[in-house]
Amino acid sequence: MFNKLTSSPLLVRVLPFALFAALTMLQGRLGPGSQYWIYALKTALGAWCLWVVRPYVREMRWKFSWEAVVVGVAVFALWTGLDGHYPLLAERSGGFNPAAYYGSGSLLALFFIAVRTVGSTVVVPPLEEVFYRSFVYRYLVKSDFLSVPLCHFSLRALAITAVVFGIGHFEWLPGILCALAYQGLVLYKNRLGDAITAHAVTNLLLALWVVTRGQYHFW
Repeated sequence: MFNKLTSSPLLVRVLPFALFAALTMLQGRLGPGSQYWIYALKTALGAWCLWVVRPYVREMRWKFSWEAVVVGVAVFALWTGLDGHYPLLAERSGGFNPAAYYGSGSLLALFFIAVRTVGSTVVVPPLEEVFYRSFVYRYLVKSDFLSVPLCHFSLRALAITAVVFGIGHFEWLPGILCALAYQGLVLYKNRLGDAITAHAVTNLLLALWVVTRGQYHFW
């Protein structure tokens, strides 16, 4: 089973994200507090998956550039700045707020806030960028997606990937703009690492915004 996973270019890019997404759908559905411990579980599982598949996903290498930082900051500004100025596809809950559940300043609240910050900054970016920007985008161009250069431009693939990414978030409009920006980085740089870094910058800034301003609905 393990050999089959690592020998399949499709599985090593899809399965880690699929497992992460499946656990996301269980958050809050297994009793009070389950959204917090399931998030911790999926973060640990996601990190393990990334470690396992890293040798087989050659494009999954973090790359730092000034363009990545600029895009990451710009997407954060869009994500927070557009809030309340467009209709949501579904009613948003109170969000991921361990301080409200466990008590402000409690060790458990601080632990789950730290887990969420690390998970969204370190684990989520490579998982999502490999799935959306490397796999989905190129697969829409050609089923033999590994033969498609990361810099290959396809308006159809760009639009579909952006919409799919966007509607996977409550914040669908900034989600679509975010996907376009990250994919643009991949196309411009012909590598995935800058988009991973930009995604990490966005999520880190968003985490700091959430915690310092109490805007837990973004989580």
